[in-house]
Amino acid sequence: MTTSIHPTAIVASGAKLGQDVEIGPFCIVGGDATLETGVRLLSHVVIDGATTLGEGCVVHPFAMLGGPPQHLGHKGERTELLIGPRNIIREHVTMHTGTASGHGVTTVGTDGLYMVGSHIAHDCAVGDHVVMAKGATLGGHVTIGDYVFMGGLAAAHQFTRIGRYSFIGGLAAVTKDVIPYGSVWGNHAHLEGLNLVGLKRRGFSRETINALRAAYRLLFADEGTFQERLEDVAEIHAGNAEVMEIVNFIRSDNNRPLCLPEREV
Repeated sequence: MTTSIHPTAIVASGAKLGQDVEIGPFCIVGGDATLETGVRLLSHVVIDGATTLGEGCVVHPFAMLGGPPQHLGHKGERTELLIGPRNIIREHVTMHTGTASGHGVTTVGTDGLYMVGSHIAHDCAVGDHVVMAKGATLGGHVTIGDYVFMGGLAAAHQFTRIGRYSFIGGLAAVTKDVIPYGSVWGNHAHLEGLNLVGLKRRGFSRETINALRAAYRLLFADEGTFQERLEDVAEIHAGNAEVMEIVNFIRSDNNRPLCLPEREV
């Protein structure tokens, strides 16, 4: 198969197109764009700015990728959007480039599903196998780990960190960091427990899940200070990689508030 460009599409002369790329009706591809092997733009898609679409990505109608950041400090500097392979990007999705005052680049990992109307703002770093349901939104500089699921109309505040394998419930307003494997709900979002359904679906062993549950109960218990409980968890579960991922996540940024349970666990 060879690259196919519909006669109604507009592809700027500087655009780089890989093998077997399909550009459907009324698409617009800018001169600083790179479409790698097997990318499919179905119709009415706009690829703007310094945007790279990884191998095998499929982009549905009216998506806008690589638009300039919605940031008052942006003065037209060249910044980037890098999207990894095999993502499915549905209708009306928007993903913006970075800012010169930030990372200068917005990154999206591999094998994700970005449902209708979801949005990734400037300087975000999104992991692999992420699902953002309809209308889910990331403010600028948000970091999302692998296998995160964001429910419909959920939103993450600027600079929020969301750990791997966590679940964000629909309509949740996430203003604080979410531990790996956590499950958060509400406006503003609070930690509801562990993402047990997701962990089971991803094949985590019963032993690992039990260790995570024990660590969770200790970490968010009433006795002692939070720092004391964190050190206890680190000591008791030092040999468990998943529990230590939570510990290291919390330790790695003391300047960010942590999403906590709303009630006693």
